[in-house]
Amino acid sequence: MIRVLVVDDEALIRTGFQRILEAAGDIEVVATVAGGRAVQAVHDTRPDLVLLDIRMPDVDGLTILAQLRPLPRPPVVAMLTTFGLDEYVAAALRSGAAGFLLKDTDPEELPFLVRALASGVTVLASKIARTVVNGYLDAAPHEVAALGVARLTDRERSVLLLVAQSMSNRDIAVRLCLSVGTVKDHVSSLFAKLQVSSRVQAALLAERAGILRPSREREGR
Repeated sequence: MIRVLVVDDEALIRTGFQRILEAAGDIEVVATVAGGRAVQAVHDTRPDLVLLDIRMPDVDGLTILAQLRPLPRPPVVAMLTTFGLDEYVAAALRSGAAGFLLKDTDPEELPFLVRALASGVTVLASKIARTVVNGYLDAAPHEVAALGVARLTDRERSVLLLVAQSMSNRDIAVRLCLSVGTVKDHVSSLFAKLQVSSRVQAALLAERAGILRPSREREGR
């Protein structure tokens, strides 16, 4: 069972997400709370995944995300939003968010997205993905990003390229003929070298360093 905590200031949203997810059979919604109770609810229920509203009147999602990241075993956190505003997307990704879901996501798609997030796959709603692409792909490679990537071993660079393609650790292991444990070690190592805390951040840094562009250009020929 995938244990999910839903955090939103609107009771209707919380109830709707709970009913949709629990109907899937392999997902348990351990609690639904407003923002002010989010951190305590994580301590009490120990969810695998937190669906966290990014804009709430009592406490915003970015503040809660910052409080969750230092935990010894922090849950995966995906932000819930009705907006695609650049400043919120960038701030959340820098803070370690694993993805963005829109509150009006198709109910049939929602359980699949939750499973993907729980397995370590980056999930960005199409509107958010366009914001990310517009903000990062068109930017010149960042000097700091390039220096960080230069510190990676050839194997770590190979793993980073597959992480940037939203592949899970298991899929990367199959592609590179490695064990899942070895892939996890490489991911942890490249996170440390790049000074990032999430797969989304690593992928964005790879984009900014320019290492994904040659492969994209070859694919377009």
